[in-house]
Amino acid sequence: MRAEKQKVVLIGTGFVGMSFAYAALNQNVCNELVLIDINKQKSQGEAMDLNHGLPFSNSNMKIYAADYDACHDADIVVICAGVAQKPGETRPELLARNTAVFKSIVDPVVASGFSGIFLIATNPVDVMTHVVKTLSGFPHERVIGSGTTLDTARLRFSLGEYFGIDPRNVHAYVIGEHGDTEFVPWSQAMIGTKPVENVVSEFGDRFKREEMDAISERVKNAAYEIIEAKQSTYYGIGMSLTRIVKAILKDENSILTLSAYLSGQYGQHDVYAGVPVVVGREGVVGHLDLHLTPEESKKFADSCETLRQFYKETNL
Repeated sequence: MRAEKQKVVLIGTGFVGMSFAYAALNQNVCNELVLIDINKQKSQGEAMDLNHGLPFSNSNMKIYAADYDACHDADIVVICAGVAQKPGETRPELLARNTAVFKSIVDPVVASGFSGIFLIATNPVDVMTHVVKTLSGFPHERVIGSGTTLDTARLRFSLGEYFGIDPRNVHAYVIGEHGDTEFVPWSQAMIGTKPVENVVSEFGDRFKREEMDAISERVKNAAYEIIEAKQSTYYGIGMSLTRIVKAILKDENSILTLSAYLSGQYGQHDVYAGVPVVVGREGVVGHLDLHLTPEESKKFADSCETLRQFYKETNL
């Protein structure tokens, strides 16, 4: 990708996509933002609405609706499109429908001559990221998902609140599936440079391991709680996507817990899962392999196996 180029294409202008677009505008992360949606009138209306906010921002971003041919010189294509699960619909049926939707998206994007990075947010994000890699034929370093980036942010916020510490000084991760088998490897969690487990043991009168496990469960179930309250989640993931895009375009080499392809890391192969990776201009440029305990390694292996089984249900 050309270092001076900062063009992002968003596919899917629903709540998640537009939360990302709004955050990207306010944070001025790119100089060109293209909106694509099967409902062309909606994408045009969303572009107009965002443009009317430009005078109030610090951005001179060019924002417009277009077709897939606009992807040819984009740096990043962000996919937020997909179908919701119908009442009574099984997971394999949902995966089959979303795979068909993704084929209708990925084929024209690749045909446009696009050679940048795919960033996927559609759930189940680990599986759909794997789908994009298969359909596109792109190198796995340039096909990434939002993974457990938001889960990790939720965890750090909760730990910061619990310990009374700025969340930016909390270094802990949620890894594995972005879903029911995700978990926190507590052996790797730090407050500053001090392991969380040491803090808990030294201040047992104030902090309890059971409460740490409760925090982990609340993080895992946060989306369900939000959905029950307001039907869907979108602000947090929109901010997460903006953070990832910024790390790519600015070539930050930041460490984020993305849905990344594993080819031997943690003993896992041919699966996408949420793990800490180094993110830069070329996508995933390195892995930060965690030294997991045997119990944590088992949890991670089980999570990856769940994701492999889900991917098989796409029949790709």
